[in-house]
Amino acid sequence: MKRMRIFLVITAFLGAVITTQGQTRTVVRVYPKHGTIVKTIANPRVIVHKKTNYYYADGVWYKTHGKKYVVTAAPRGIKVRTLPRGSKVVYRNGRRLYQYRSVWYKRRGQHYVVVNI
Repeated sequence: MKRMRIFLVITAFLGAVITTQGQTRTVVRVYPKHGTIVKTIANPRVIVHKKTNYYYADGVWYKTHGKKYVVTAAPRGIKVRTLPRGSKVVYRNGRRLYQYRSVWYKRRGQHYVVVNI
């Protein structure tokens, strides 16, 4: 009887471990609409463009609004060192461009510059 009880406990434990390992987690990222106000940003980069501080995190551009941040359009001509994860290479009129959501980038040296299309 004691062996049966130990066997059932071990079986239940292994079943729970296998079940939790078999589950996958899906993360859906939604690009916030322009004008959305957020309290905090995870690991933002501060980029100064035409005497204005812009905050850039995960492919989203922000400006300060008091102690909060407001989602804004990417300013034309601003430079970043790396593209956001998930950006795509697109050829338009023979030019190689990079697109992430509705923002277009062009490689210029070691940077990527926001351009209008």
